Amino acid sequence: MDYKKYDIFSPMIFVLLVLVYLIFSEIAFHYHLHKLIGVDQFTIVVIVLGIAFYILGIVLSNYFLKNKEISVNTEKIDKIFSERLVLSVVIIGILLQIVNLIYLGGIPLFSGYLKARAATRIWLLSYLIFLPSINILIAKYDNKKYYLLFILGLLLFVSTGYRTTAMAIVISVLITLYYTRNLPWKYLILSIIAIFILLLAVGYIAVISIEWQTWSSTPIELLFYRAGYTLQVLDRAVFLQGSTHGQLLYNTLMGFFKSSDPRVIVGSTTLGYAHSTTSTIFGPALLDFGLYAMLLQMAIIGFIINLIYKVQANAKNIFIALYAIVMAHLIIWIETGPTDLVVFLYYLISIIILIYVVNLKKVGNE
Repeated sequence: MDYKKYDIFSPMIFVLLVLVYLIFSEIAFHYHLHKLIGVDQFTIVVIVLGIAFYILGIVLSNYFLKNKEISVNTEKIDKIFSERLVLSVVIIGILLQIVNLIYLGGIPLFSGYLKARAATRIWLLSYLIFLPSINILIAKYDNKKYYLLFILGLLLFVSTGYRTTAMAIVISVLITLYYTRNLPWKYLILSIIAIFILLLAVGYIAVISIEWQTWSSTPIELLFYRAGYTLQVLDRAVFLQGSTHGQLLYNTLMGFFKSSDPRVIVGSTTLGYAHSTTSTIFGPALLDFGLYAMLLQMAIIGFIINLIYKVQANAKNIFIALYAIVMAHLIIWIETGPTDLVVFLYYLISIIILIYVVNLKKVGNE
């Protein structure tokens, strides 16, 4: 059986993974992990509506591309993304992360105090340039030596203790390889298992390394608990719609420069005390502007992600890397929500590149 016929990493994988996330949450509620009690039925309705508008965005994107031929200016791509340049950027990203760890004076993965200070401006710059450059390098240039740079970069970002960056690197590179290499079924399955184990390990080590943390769980319990806990935060957000009046979006776009964390605002609003908290992909827009804003957000995400997907399917090249990056973050957003400036920058960069090198020509009616 050829799994490529089913295109596992198409935009519809988001819908499947949201359903998986809900199942994980239900397991946490069923066993009352750390006193989790479940969510209101209306919250499930809101999630279903969000998924429906995401699919609507995909449908609208397909309609926009109907009867259009996608062509790419490969000369511009080759000129901008030469192998030497992309390789140099990857190395710079790795060196910056090494500098960041030296500056911190330790490994944040093993210290809650260091982790609280790990997301420096050096870290942001390092992640901003490493993730796209390593994916472009692997997508555009088939050289097995570049996998060593991927592993080295991954280990450095794992050492910061942030699951999201480590997972984004691994998932995006897997998607890039999926579309550029003929991966056998067994390698794809092994890769997914490895990602799952990495998710468990980094999350568990980071939690037990927090000096002031008192309760304990097994790695599997922690996985289910995080899903249930985040869904309960969303449940509170559903009944506090519009209460942050745009603060989350503002602090997402400007907060890094002001040293503020929008997730702390999520925690303060939904829990009543300052705590960095995630609220799923649906939560931030609900808290900022209400249900209609969340539905509009989901439609826009569906439209953009499908547009990039269609371009990479036709043009290949660096567009595979761009799609891998935004899809990896969309998968991660299922839990964390769109509260990271760097991800917005990736979307902006992808759109700029699409405008610069992609031509859509009308080919007539069918």
